[in-house]
Amino acid sequence: MSDAVVELEGVWKVFGDRAPQAMEAIRTEGLGKPEVLERFGAVVGVKDASFKVAEGEIFCLMGLSGSGKSTLVRHINRLIEPTAGTIRILGEDIGAMKADALRAVRAEKIGMVFQNMALLPHRSVRDNIGFALELRGMDAYHRSQLADKALETVSLHGYGDRLPSELSGGMQQRVGLARALAADPEILLMDEPFSALDPLIRRNLQDEFLSLSANLKKTTVFITHDLDEAIRMGDRIGIMKDGEIVQIGTAEDIVTAPADDYVADFVAGISRLKLVSAAKIMVSKDQHEAKHGPIDLGLEHPVAHPEDDLDTLVELSTHSDHPVLIKADEAILGIVDKNTLLHGIQGSANA
Repeated sequence: MSDAVVELEGVWKVFGDRAPQAMEAIRTEGLGKPEVLERFGAVVGVKDASFKVAEGEIFCLMGLSGSGKSTLVRHINRLIEPTAGTIRILGEDIGAMKADALRAVRAEKIGMVFQNMALLPHRSVRDNIGFALELRGMDAYHRSQLADKALETVSLHGYGDRLPSELSGGMQQRVGLARALAADPEILLMDEPFSALDPLIRRNLQDEFLSLSANLKKTTVFITHDLDEAIRMGDRIGIMKDGEIVQIGTAEDIVTAPADDYVADFVAGISRLKLVSAAKIMVSKDQHEAKHGPIDLGLEHPVAHPEDDLDTLVELSTHSDHPVLIKADEAILGIVDKNTLLHGIQGSANA
């Protein structure tokens, strides 16, 4: 991973009038969330959260309602002050920033997209997009130029003079994204931006954002309660429960090796066909031969790459009675026979 653009280290948020005393008791006595509530009337919103997001990465934070994901993301631009811990943006500790420096970071380095766009109803789409630039003192001509460029980026060219009420929900969501992009921030914070949309519109916007992300290389923290969306959008996923990040990893990591029963329940209904790679399920040539005898390399074995997914292996296996050779640079790295493949799809250990 490249140098971190966003880095959180040991971040806690305790809500309540006695939050400092509660935090001290947590540190010295190891109190849990129920004990903190009982003794101090305080609520632990975020518990010892740490993660890094690399340049250009989409990092998804997901969990059920009340898990703390939206609270945590608002720490990144200090809309919420942490009770403890450190947050660095582009290497700078934002907790140590004075008000002017913090405003500059929010205005120039970080864009935020919410589920509710809160577009100004009596301003045109163009003026909504340029509103933050107006607050920064940019003249009307350059605001308009940047707004139109952002509209083109989100496929809304020609809609600048419309009012928000004239647009569909999906188009309004695009306006919100354009507003965030207009200032050309290095970091995007997206809090369930597509959750209120119909499934087809939601999927289309996911596709558009993934394409934009690949082109613009924005570092993104993306909040969702939907595991399917997290898997689709995220380079890595952090799963939260009761304010705590219980597992961080790629979709493949989380599906194949859930950290606990909570994560296992989350991923139980997820298809592994497009997520799990050949490298995760293959056995070594020696291991295969010890169980089944020598492989006749004179036969026409199907061949796959270690990064090929289970879906690809299924397709290869349906056209051959021979095990699939997993190869890279002509070297055999492993073997996947039909039994191994079935267990890989099922999620059980190799038989």
